[in-house]
Amino acid sequence: MSTLVHSVRLVDGGRITDDAWVLFDGGRVRATGVGRERPAADDLFDGGGGFLVPGFVDIHGHGGAGVSYDDGPDAIRAARALHLAHGTTRAVISLVTASIDDLAARAAMVADLASADPTVLGSHLEGPFLDPGHKGAHAEGLLRAPDAASVDRLLEAGRGTIRQITLAPELPGADAAIARLVDAGVAVAVGHTDADAGAAQRAFDAGAMILTHAFNAMRAIHHRAPGPVVAALRDGRVVLELIADGTHVDLDLIAVVFAAAGDRIALVTDAMAAAGSGDGRYALGGLEVVVDRGVARLAAGGAIAGSTLTQDDALRRVVAAGVALPVAVRALTATPARAVGRADLGMLAVGGVADAVLLDGELRVQRVWVAGAAA
Repeated sequence: MSTLVHSVRLVDGGRITDDAWVLFDGGRVRATGVGRERPAADDLFDGGGGFLVPGFVDIHGHGGAGVSYDDGPDAIRAARALHLAHGTTRAVISLVTASIDDLAARAAMVADLASADPTVLGSHLEGPFLDPGHKGAHAEGLLRAPDAASVDRLLEAGRGTIRQITLAPELPGADAAIARLVDAGVAVAVGHTDADAGAAQRAFDAGAMILTHAFNAMRAIHHRAPGPVVAALRDGRVVLELIADGTHVDLDLIAVVFAAAGDRIALVTDAMAAAGSGDGRYALGGLEVVVDRGVARLAAGGAIAGSTLTQDDALRRVVAAGVALPVAVRALTATPARAVGRADLGMLAVGGVADAVLLDGELRVQRVWVAGAAA
């Protein structure tokens, strides 16, 4: 069934088009235009002057609605429903550090889900190839250097659906692992790392193309030791993930990063089970997490343990910090999609996948479409 969404302010391609309309048909955008001369459609939807944006794409999130993605298919479906209501039409399922056996089983489980549900884009393995000194909310006893057998086993289990793997490039065996993963079409992300700027740059030159939650779980910027964030900012090939909850990174600093590399920022949630579920005690990767006033921290040690963020909230926060709406929308849509090899998503140009979100003047979600169908 075709749907014509009209009387909207279309936010796409880095600009806002007033009094716009978009025609969805067969799961794709079939036409766009402005004004009252519009094509016929089976269903007409009056956008009431709201902002129509591409569906959000989250390439780094761990759960929501009280459950973690590691808990299995039902948990993934429940958490995805929560995030879908907040505009995230497609998502990569992030899995925390576990044994190679458990990670292989979970990657295979996500592969099964992805084959049945196209809104599941595949998996992101955040671990176990991480630096113990920057482990964040990962079980230290399960961290390890990447070896060829483990990498190959994970790739085999994922059956081509592992979209992203975060690793610390200074670990023994990391160079070979990066080469193997890049050859397999996986987006390698530098993160949870003690790498300096030089080591990060060598990883980017070898094919790594994402910086996992920039500033968090890595060396900070120092005027004589710029670290991996500056290396990523200076390399036009690299996408920087940012968690815009106001806790992981100060929002004024996020605005500065947008000014430096706005078309290479991916706003991710890093959401854990408490997203949409309230304060309390939760588990993440076998570790106890306490959520207080929306901030998740490990019960032991107090390290930040993911977020309770949704992508629409991230949008409102960065726009309030001074980032232009079209730039912020791109960081939730086209840029993360491109980072994990899905350049067909995150746009409302003719031929694109008809994922869309209608926002009101306060940037709150009013309606969501997935492949042209109301969600």
